[in-house]
Amino acid sequence: MIELLAHLVVNAALLLIVARLVTGLRVEGWSSAFIGALVLGLVNFFVRPVMIILTLPLTMLTLGLFLLIVNACMLWLVSVIVPGIRLRGFGAAVLASLLLSLLNLAVSALVAPGGQIVQLRMWGI
Repeated sequence: MIELLAHLVVNAALLLIVARLVTGLRVEGWSSAFIGALVLGLVNFFVRPVMIILTLPLTMLTLGLFLLIVNACMLWLVSVIVPGIRLRGFGAAVLASLLLSLLNLAVSALVAPGGQIVQLRMWGI
């Protein structure tokens, strides 16, 4: 349960960071970011697999690049559901979803499966 809460807090923080970086995304505070992270997790769990199956031929045709559009649609759906999150334009949704995915990947790479912070060692230092 604590891991889930920590994951939601990290995703809410990343959502706020992405909102600062992308001009077309607006998140009105921590409460909206936390609710948005929760709704994004639910949307990614329930809606995204259906969308991936429905768009599989197009995804294969574009060698997986269409998944960026699917992710942008999931973020747009979250902005429709959560009142404190606003997206202006589809380009902002694509850019925000790309940044959110990259930041999530970076955080996941730094945290071990048990929740421990991984030490990065560069050049044997």
